[in-house]
Amino acid sequence: MTSDELDRVAAWAALLRVHAAVVPKLAKALGPTGLPLSWYDVLLVLNAAPDRRLRMGDLGAQATLSREQISRVVTELERAGLVERQPNPDDRRSAFAAITAEGRKRLRAAAPTYLGAIEEHYTRHLSDREIATLVKALGKVLAAEE
Repeated sequence: MTSDELDRVAAWAALLRVHAAVVPKLAKALGPTGLPLSWYDVLLVLNAAPDRRLRMGDLGAQATLSREQISRVVTELERAGLVERQPNPDDRRSAFAAITAEGRKRLRAAAPTYLGAIEEHYTRHLSDREIATLVKALGKVLAAEE
């Protein structure tokens, strides 16, 4: 491998290793809030969506979970009263997942813990310039791959 190829593989490996190191710590930090990380992720995406709802397929594309996991997590959130499924009047084959008032309340309550864990385990190790560079670089990859 050339030096350039090694650098590219190292960049990819570093991303994977950071993900593997940080995600379990975020999940552990959220534990006391009663919101598993997968729940928090789905609630965060729904809360930021127009009308605070998304078609299930769109939710699957925006959340960090697989399509199979999205369906399971939405069912769990529905049972907990944090999300509701709504029929799509334009397409009977699809449904919306919408965050409930209780879901928004629980998301807001857990947000300081989530943001604190991100700071402790991720952003405190980076300068503002490095964070901006990561946002721009990873955003380019996402835009190209989505």
